[in-house]
Amino acid sequence: MKKINVGVIGIGNLGQHHARIYYSLKEDVNLVAIADIDETKLQKFKKLYPDVYFTTDYRLILDKVDAISLAVPTSMHYEIGKEVLLNNKHLLIEKPITTRLHEAEELINIAQGKNLTLQVGHVERFNPVIQGIKNFVVEPKFIESLRLSNFDPRVADVGVVLDLMIHDIDIVLSFVKSDLTSVEAYGTKVFTDKEDIVKARLRFKNGCICDLTASRVSPAKYRKMHIFQNDSYISVDFIHQRAKIYRKKTKNPKSEQDIEFIRPKIVKDEPLKLELQHFIKAVAEKRKPVVSGEHARNALFVATEIIKQLHI
Repeated sequence: MKKINVGVIGIGNLGQHHARIYYSLKEDVNLVAIADIDETKLQKFKKLYPDVYFTTDYRLILDKVDAISLAVPTSMHYEIGKEVLLNNKHLLIEKPITTRLHEAEELINIAQGKNLTLQVGHVERFNPVIQGIKNFVVEPKFIESLRLSNFDPRVADVGVVLDLMIHDIDIVLSFVKSDLTSVEAYGTKVFTDKEDIVKARLRFKNGCICDLTASRVSPAKYRKMHIFQNDSYISVDFIHQRAKIYRKKTKNPKSEQDIEFIRPKIVKDEPLKLELQHFIKAVAEKRKPVVSGEHARNALFVATEIIKQLHI
């Protein structure tokens, strides 16, 4: 596979890990450039990556790379992402793709028109626990997700729906093969001027119901999902990358012996590393990524519908 020259725009809390991983994938990737508006940050990372080009102007790295990881605040995704694509560079843009649906559509259309890879950083799709259970998820009837976190002022430019809940929205949409029919949502502000805790219920045409809870005012992180089907119950722990499956062995179970317990084999790994490896492979092989711009647009649509219900 041809080595891909990659740049990272935004070297903050998440972007620094993009840089770290790319720098470690030397067989497939050349990390050639990093851009950030904060000169102090750049000075810090220059010591770690002495052979990488650094600049405070992201435009100066576009002619040096084949692909870009964009890890800037969400409010800047559209403006910078559009310029990257117009300069014929493949793009991995952190989630959510944008804050507005029409902006997401425009990025998708530009990428399609120029035959560029556009991948969006819904990193939980690459969590090994999701890979471990996906073959057991057949036709969910009820899904419950809880994604709780402590407050982080670095992501206060968006509310908790676009910050945290959108991960579970994307996973639900990948599991439930049916059209959304209704959305109910409740939430409130606590520490910011946007929603900080939200509960939402999604109803689908095939009868599936999904209850989603997201909070960034919790004292500790808690990220779990429970999936109920006609013949099984699946429990997912995203943080510890563990899953449990309880499945009936007979059509009409009469005792505990008629229920089997399965702990699917999960090879633990860093989801972000798997995501970036997938992006590089998609670019090199000119194929559509697992989490495309269209997938991200669909998740953004549902997130937008939830936010509309809040009235806060």
